[in-house]
Amino acid sequence: MDDKRLKGPNTKIIHAGQHPDAETGAVSVPIYQSSTFAFESAEHGAACFRGEPGYKYTRLANPTTEALERSVAFLEGAAGGLGAATGMAAINSVYMTLLGAGKHVVATDAMYGPSRTILETEFSRFGVEADFVDSSDSDNVARAMRPDTALVYIETPANPTLKLTDIETCAEIAHAHGAVLAADNTFASPYLQNPIALGADIVVHSMTKYINGHSDVVAGMIVASDEEMLERLRKVHVNLGGTMDPHQAWLVLRGIKTLGLRVEKAQANAMQLARYLEAHPAVDWVRYPGLESHPQHELALRQMRGAGGIVSFGVVGGVEGGRRLIDAAELMVRAVSLGGVETLIEHPASMTHKGVPADERLEAGITDDLVRVAVGCEDAEDLLADLEQALEQAAAGVTVGV
Repeated sequence: MDDKRLKGPNTKIIHAGQHPDAETGAVSVPIYQSSTFAFESAEHGAACFRGEPGYKYTRLANPTTEALERSVAFLEGAAGGLGAATGMAAINSVYMTLLGAGKHVVATDAMYGPSRTILETEFSRFGVEADFVDSSDSDNVARAMRPDTALVYIETPANPTLKLTDIETCAEIAHAHGAVLAADNTFASPYLQNPIALGADIVVHSMTKYINGHSDVVAGMIVASDEEMLERLRKVHVNLGGTMDPHQAWLVLRGIKTLGLRVEKAQANAMQLARYLEAHPAVDWVRYPGLESHPQHELALRQMRGAGGIVSFGVVGGVEGGRRLIDAAELMVRAVSLGGVETLIEHPASMTHKGVPADERLEAGITDDLVRVAVGCEDAEDLLADLEQALEQAAAGVTVGV
């Protein structure tokens, strides 16, 4: 099927990049679990290594992985994609491609902890400088730009504060300074947001999250707005070796088919939980882009097609209140990550963002009382009942398991 005939969002998700196998008619993309590929002749092998079509070695390209790359690239409106072993492998390939001694990066302050830590602790060793700003105010990004700025790296919605960044404005700022705009689109997924359509040059995903959706695979993806950028990234990515295994790619291909169904259910649940939390006396504050109280609610309506499935909030009683709440949860699973069918609850300051210094964490809005719920696809009534009993125990000062 010609991918141009795919119109509706769920039709695109189910069919894009995936076609019945030409030899067998298999509806599911086969797993080409092979490290290397045979050549018809010496000349055929030489031609493949000259860049003509053909497979050589799975680190360089694999048919199963390519099907997933085509699928995500199509959903993002990109020129192409590069499958990665993990989300961090994807992010590091972007950093390694664009950054070097004497280069500068401007990045969202409240971003995934390792995305920030690797810049501060490793890339800084090689002369890369980074400024982390509250990119929900585009003026902060503009003020941080320098003549040597090579990359503007944003995460929107941000993890775990759920602040939003104006992608279109940041693209204009980056391009005016000769820099590249990269956007981490993990929280929204291509079902809810397409940064390339708003001017981004590169989009990265931890496909561990919504794109796979079943908490059983770690994987990443890079997509680029044009072929030139894609080839720059490919050269670095395959040489770094953070490429994707074909079985891993097949599992994500299986998961991606239900992306729309899962996101719709998760964000419907998230809205119910957010409204419940907003009215609860044991909750100090709630951040969810779908709420009118969210500082960038109007931006969410403009650049997203839905508010997503993540809710962050602060419990009365600070860090101890949050710990009591998490310990009291019975249905919600105490675990990091997000985007799976089950609801997860975690405490970022002591878990996902533990590696970020406390003062930087607080400056980014990641307060000690912040609890993040990655809402899944259970029945909303059951999730609400679990929250209610957990909040009651937290408010009463009950510590479970002690």
